[in-house]
Amino acid sequence: MKNVHEVRMPDIGDARDVGVIEIRVKAGDAVLEGQTLIIVETDKAAMEIPSPTTGVLQSLTVGLDDKVSEGSPIALIESEGHSPAPAPMIEPVATLAEPRQLASAPALIEVREPPTDMPLASPSVRKFSRELGVSLKAIQGTGLRCRITKEDVLAHVKGALKVSEAGAQPLDGLLPWPVVDFAKYGPVETRALSRIRKISGANLHRNWVMIPHVTNHDDADITQLEQFRVQVNKEKAQSGVKLTLLALLMKACAAALKKFPEFNASLNGDELVLKRYCHIGFAADTPQGLVVPVIKDVDQKGVLAIAREMSALAEKAREGKLSVAEMSGGCFSISSLGGIGGTYFTPIINAPEVAILGVGKSRERLALEGGQVVTRNILPLSLSWDHRVIDGATAGRFNAYLGSVLADYRRLVL
Repeated sequence: MKNVHEVRMPDIGDARDVGVIEIRVKAGDAVLEGQTLIIVETDKAAMEIPSPTTGVLQSLTVGLDDKVSEGSPIALIESEGHSPAPAPMIEPVATLAEPRQLASAPALIEVREPPTDMPLASPSVRKFSRELGVSLKAIQGTGLRCRITKEDVLAHVKGALKVSEAGAQPLDGLLPWPVVDFAKYGPVETRALSRIRKISGANLHRNWVMIPHVTNHDDADITQLEQFRVQVNKEKAQSGVKLTLLALLMKACAAALKKFPEFNASLNGDELVLKRYCHIGFAADTPQGLVVPVIKDVDQKGVLAIAREMSALAEKAREGKLSVAEMSGGCFSISSLGGIGGTYFTPIINAPEVAILGVGKSRERLALEGGQVVTRNILPLSLSWDHRVIDGATAGRFNAYLGSVLADYRRLVL
């Protein structure tokens, strides 16, 4: 018996109406379970959509530049024997008593051409051009089928910024970007930016330009907290779980977000969306660039569970295996340089969040307590916040409360 199964888009986090940027198969192809059918692109990353079963591709129901969301139909696959294990996005739609009857109807892949007034470009390129205020209609694409790439948009902007011989002024009054032949000064090496760096670079530039950042720098006394962390790790040495300072910071930040809900919010036009959940992202340094995995429901988890989940996500990040869902839904972010060095810095807010905490390397400092000189472990904190949502007094209180929790973790039970 042969079955035809309808393949639907899997869970892709908060992303909606993502664009199909590549099709890897055509009607009549034999496909294996796990083989990539199409590739879609969100604002954060490209994602391969695999076949859930082995069989013959009867038809694709999407074309290049189509927009799909979770649950959107993608393809029909004819397979031998029983249906695959039930999955939310894969449903058998027919049982073929006479396989030849379906085979007699040719299955076509519809590759839709965009309207004549809509140039070919991926969703991320369209978004990038909107952020720069550039019309795609004015750009000649150099990609496949004259597709406009991000490099085409950048080249167009650079051209617009140049002052013409006739004395034209640069775009928006900006000085043109300096054009330098670096090789004439000495040996050089040209290295292409990784895809993650290109995407994160555009996002960081947008966030820095569009969000009015203010950064508060403070110190937190973590002497007792560090003693507690060392003690727990000794007790749990055989469990394979290592309690990190970052996991403890996440739990403390969850308490601060609950006490100061303006920090657990996002701007939506003229409205402020206050979130009743607490998902916290952490910046992970990988060979490909910076990514931000998100720990869900931090306020409902213990610090050991947070440490375990953080370790697993960091490993997936280094291997380049994070899913879009694992990088989506964040309410607040932490960027820690503690394992590297440094003290204070200005972390860039991860839109649409309204704040981010930067953490430096802890250091020992002498202090006078009761007439005695003692050594305290001090953690530098840098809190960047969106001045459209948060004012200086609230930010000062947030940092003061966070510092008090880190100094005495028992405050979390109050």
